[in-house]
Amino acid sequence: MALPIIVKWGGQEYSVTTLSEDDTVLDLKQFLKTLTGVLPERQKLLGLKVKGKPAENDVKLGALKLKPNTKIMMMGTREESLEDVLGPPPDNDDVVNDFDIEDEVVEVENREENLLKISRRVKEYKVEILNPPREGKKLLVLDVDYTLFDHRSCAETGVELMRPYLHEFLTSAYEDYDIVIWSATNMKWIEAKMKELGVSTNANYKITFMLDSAAMITVHTPRRGLIDVKPLGVIWGKFSEFYSKKNTIMFDDIGRNFLMNPQNGLKGRKIIKSTRGCHVPYLSTLVKSHVCLFGNTERQTCES
Repeated sequence: MALPIIVKWGGQEYSVTTLSEDDTVLDLKQFLKTLTGVLPERQKLLGLKVKGKPAENDVKLGALKLKPNTKIMMMGTREESLEDVLGPPPDNDDVVNDFDIEDEVVEVENREENLLKISRRVKEYKVEILNPPREGKKLLVLDVDYTLFDHRSCAETGVELMRPYLHEFLTSAYEDYDIVIWSATNMKWIEAKMKELGVSTNANYKITFMLDSAAMITVHTPRRGLIDVKPLGVIWGKFSEFYSKKNTIMFDDIGRNFLMNPQNGLKGRKIIKSTRGCHVPYLSTLVKSHVCLFGNTERQTCES
């Protein structure tokens, strides 16, 4: 059942009409992020309480007993300065440790409520196409933090923290794949990092489009509770004439991100300061064969 809500922020009122009683407070925050640009972790929603206490992110909206068109107030500021954008994303105390996705994938992959969330993202999430999809090409979806870029270590320039052979890899992959960037952060941060690394301006390959945290969905797992995931169904729904589960690979350092599509996910070891010497010059061949990405970084070790 739809549950329309009016949110007041920054002197304006925002109508939320697409959420239902089965959606959670976190789903509401993710939607408000698309309207206001304020990250969910920086939002404080006044008036959402359960038994006299502020509602946690995993509380379903139906449990709040809200009347249709209830007005609530949001507090929080969007990232305006480049310094905020280029810095590391805010630490989240609620981040769930990674786990073996095989144990829970059957529980969530085909659950109706999760498929409905994907359908809403397909309908509502706006994708800015940077370069048109190419007929007959496969799709390569890449994470940013710890996958292309070590965003925690210190360095004078972002290039120093880039995964070795990144541009050579993307150049080779581009021959067979359209390339999409998907990060669990905000779009300003993604755009800034891709520019800093020279990915968005490289003449040898093109990025088709980029997705941010607003394209993700929240799913409930029996063992871990609520977690955010990157459902490839969002891309397949929006670009069904080009991409499907038959021609898509997602590479991410966090296995739970492809919990909704495990057969298309490849998990790699994080790129951090201690592992940046792991150069993998043959990774493009491995991607072309669909065996692994970045030299199967789950098992890759540094050579002396």
